[in-house]
Amino acid sequence: MFALRLSIFVAFVAAFIPAINPARVSELINSNDSLFTNMVSFDSITSGFGRALNQNWVEPSTLTIIFVGAIICGVGIALLGAAFCLSLGNAKLRRLGVIFVPIASVLGFGGTTILRLTYGILSNSPRVEMVQPVMPNGNLIFYGIFAVVLAISVATWFSLPKPVAGEKYELDPKYRLFLMILPFLVLIFLFAYLPLWGWRLSFFDFRPGFELSMDDFVGLQWLTFLFENPATRNRIGQVLTNTLAMSGIGLATAWLPMMFAIFLSEMRTKKLKRSVQTLTTIPNFISWVLVYSVAFAIFSTEGFFSWMLMSLGIIEEGTNWLMSGDHVWIKMWAWGTWKGLGWGAIIYLAAIAGIDQELYEAAEVDGAGRFRKMWHITVPGLMTTFFVLLLLGISNILNSGIEQYLVFSNPMTEPTIEVLDLYVYNLGIAQGDNIAMATLVGMLKSVISIILLFTANGASKILRGESIV
Repeated sequence: MFALRLSIFVAFVAAFIPAINPARVSELINSNDSLFTNMVSFDSITSGFGRALNQNWVEPSTLTIIFVGAIICGVGIALLGAAFCLSLGNAKLRRLGVIFVPIASVLGFGGTTILRLTYGILSNSPRVEMVQPVMPNGNLIFYGIFAVVLAISVATWFSLPKPVAGEKYELDPKYRLFLMILPFLVLIFLFAYLPLWGWRLSFFDFRPGFELSMDDFVGLQWLTFLFENPATRNRIGQVLTNTLAMSGIGLATAWLPMMFAIFLSEMRTKKLKRSVQTLTTIPNFISWVLVYSVAFAIFSTEGFFSWMLMSLGIIEEGTNWLMSGDHVWIKMWAWGTWKGLGWGAIIYLAAIAGIDQELYEAAEVDGAGRFRKMWHITVPGLMTTFFVLLLLGISNILNSGIEQYLVFSNPMTEPTIEVLDLYVYNLGIAQGDNIAMATLVGMLKSVISIILLFTANGASKILRGESIV
């Protein structure tokens, strides 16, 4: 069974390797695209064929066939993944999983054959030199992978013990729990760890639109430039000041969600409690673009606030308060607190629900009032949760986000609102003139965040005797 699982794992990994992509039947398909990319995105196939389609050198149906072939291969690999999961069960479940393998292999052979045939179609194009058909290297490799998987599944079928009469389909609890979190682990790998491969851009003189192999390797040149150039050094200093200041204000007021959770838990009227919790949680699900729209409607030149002050005779003409560069750090903290206070209180409400109720009963017998019970039972009961979140906040002190500061940014507020994430965005995307430098700054930010996490965890272990890592 181990051999079958290993071969299925190899097939799954092969779907993410661009070098053996069987769907790359033309040089016009990006060499960095894997089979997975081509089967989930039709645009990844058609993006390079714009001129060929306009000149009728390639029929649109041919590209559709490539997409269909990639999807069929992908479905075969997905069935192999299902067979892998079933192989973790009892004998009856394993036999069911082995049945999936021939079906998946047939689909894999069929999809790979379709992709191979599209190479022949492209080779008959009236302008072959413009279409640039290429026999994909991965074609034979995928044939081999599916053939090996099929052969091993046949051998495994005859080696499996027959299920006992009346035996049900069962999966070991430890594997069941693992499969429950597997989709989330895959998402974390795809969106948190796989992008780290892009860090290599910081060591090249990267030029958008060119292959990385065509760019010059410069080593630590950008790191040297970051600290040697006075203008860049001054800007980095201002950006770090903004980031640390706004994150520091957030850390200094990190107790607010905890206090708000205690306030909610002390409400006696359930309807009022639910209403307040709902109203304070909803802003978390509102995008920052909509938040800025609300702010603009209230604080712009013709907004509600200016209208009210003019009606009262306090001011003579409207003022655009959003364009003011005064107290930007406090303003951003206020908007962030309004948006996240109710959501941040949820985890504390769960912690409050886990406090032993006998402690409150014993305190009440001893004569403790409502405030005493809050101070001596609820607050100490939440300290562990508070310090865990505080340590995570310290490690993320440089990760202040981008959405809020991007939508509120304008020429007047830019000097004091540009945080590190917004600086990376401006450097690499908005200006687009130095993606390598932006990558380097982002990489340094991640490394420093990890150092801060372990430093804060070590301090917590020394001072409190508890750690989270």
